[in-house]
Amino acid sequence: MGIAGLVDAAFAVYLLILLGRVISSWVDVDPYHPVVRFLRDWTEPVLAPIRSVLPPMGGLDLSPLVALFLTMLIRRIVVGLILG
Repeated sequence: MGIAGLVDAAFAVYLLILLGRVISSWVDVDPYHPVVRFLRDWTEPVLAPIRSVLPPMGGLDLSPLVALFLTMLIRRIVVGLILG
């Protein structure tokens, strides 16, 4: 596996972490559980700035959706640049 594969895998892992954050927000979980804290700690630095830019949507948080889209876009760009 070359550098492009490693970068692609890192993006894939982060996308799974984002997805885990979304799923954990849909179910009633203990916010102090280590897995939930891990998901929050790894996603909040990305989600908070997005939330500050998005207009309020009546209690609906679209920041994870935007983060997923941006992460997939950046993944394609970065891996494409590495592959040349």
